[in-house]
Amino acid sequence: MDQLHDAPDIETLSASQCWEICRDADFGRLAVIAGDHPELFPINYVVDHGTVVFRTAPGTKLDAALAGAPVAFEVDGFDPSSAKAWSVVIKGGVERMASIEDVLASVLLPLFPWQSGEKNNFVRIVPAEISGRRFAIAPTARRRQGLGDTRRFQVE
Repeated sequence: MDQLHDAPDIETLSASQCWEICRDADFGRLAVIAGDHPELFPINYVVDHGTVVFRTAPGTKLDAALAGAPVAFEVDGFDPSSAKAWSVVIKGGVERMASIEDVLASVLLPLFPWQSGEKNNFVRIVPAEISGRRFAIAPTARRRQGLGDTRRFQVE
């Protein structure tokens, strides 16, 4: 029995539901292999024509993403009103947006770095696989709201 897919309280999301969630989320996590170990980076991003685009400065994240190994990108969240959590994972390759067409198009994307500094490298994650699930949080979890919940961006 495949417990993930057969459990009644876990909903497997379609690709279109996964993309909808990705379009609505504010940030995600990029998983790369740097040298001989995994690294995880929080990134803000935008969905663009069935891909995920982010900006970054030169450094470990850019070097590892462009090293040729597949990457993973993940977004997740929790909706206190429905007591449901969700997670979407995209796995695939990475391309630096370097052609003149890509560079011109990237300037028009609504993608603005959260940190100061020059982040002129636009990177595209090209999905080979996308999967997602949504599930109810058990009442016994006794979840307390914190910065990881929907109110995290309502700070003034």
